[in-house]
Amino acid sequence: MYIGIDLGGTNIAAGLVSDAGELLVKNSVPTLRERCAEEIVRDMAELSGRLIAEYGAKPEDIKGVGVGCPGMVDYATGKVVHLTNIKMDDFDLAGEFRKTLDIPVYVENDANCAALGEYVAAGEGADSFMLVTLGTGVGCGIVLGGKLFRGFNGAASEAGHMTLVYGGEQCNCGKKGCWEAYASVTALIRQTKEAMEAHPESSMNADAAERGKVSGRTAFECARAGDRAAAEVVERYAEYVADGIVSLENIFQPEIISVGGGISREGEYLLNPVMEYINKNRFNKYMDKTKIVTAKLHNDAGIIGAAMAAR
Repeated sequence: MYIGIDLGGTNIAAGLVSDAGELLVKNSVPTLRERCAEEIVRDMAELSGRLIAEYGAKPEDIKGVGVGCPGMVDYATGKVVHLTNIKMDDFDLAGEFRKTLDIPVYVENDANCAALGEYVAAGEGADSFMLVTLGTGVGCGIVLGGKLFRGFNGAASEAGHMTLVYGGEQCNCGKKGCWEAYASVTALIRQTKEAMEAHPESSMNADAAERGKVSGRTAFECARAGDRAAAEVVERYAEYVADGIVSLENIFQPEIISVGGGISREGEYLLNPVMEYINKNRFNKYMDKTKIVTAKLHNDAGIIGAAMAAR
């Protein structure tokens, strides 16, 4: 068995995973990301120990621990190079973990972990597979030849920061016009608010007032209820998502591209307009085409993928 840990800005989620990629038991604790790195890693190790005990296993039954981190990591050494929202730069995560729980530890980028998890669960034996995750940002992981593609320096797959609109919306990375600035859920919320302001009669305003906030679901729910302004938001957002996918498909021609993140739970209501745009604009119209699907594991992808990275 293996342990997979998904380190997020809000929660540390962990699970015990079988050699075949089955999630046996899972739990989570708050990250409390303002703390020092040593305290956060100690919580990871203690959570792992509790999972082992809960399942009735022993530390020696665990072959390895995989940790998915939201940033730049050195997977060869188990060190964190840079994390954006957690104080863990230039930090020996693997070494610190083993001070509490002495099991081999492997550190990987969280988007890579999610891609590996989805590949194991739904890759259908494909030789090439990509996961695009639509969340606070736009993450991407690439599996080629059955193995993660990391680039020569481990920093590959940052598809969210390819340019979609030159000089466009400001992105958190410092550049303007990134795909992330148009296709993330953060961007969808911004687009929804802009439409609400332009259309005060839209039911999106009443929906947001009732729920106390605007979310990634606001436009989708109101569009399904027949609101035209909301439908326009959904249509435009789907095109932003699809345009980036077209570029990835044109470059890599993978067998499968999976779309994950919370917004992927919209299923065909998101995938249908995405596919309509892709079919019109993909360069390859004459040979076998990339299969576009929605993710299956959702929030468990990072846990399972981290465990599979350790495997």
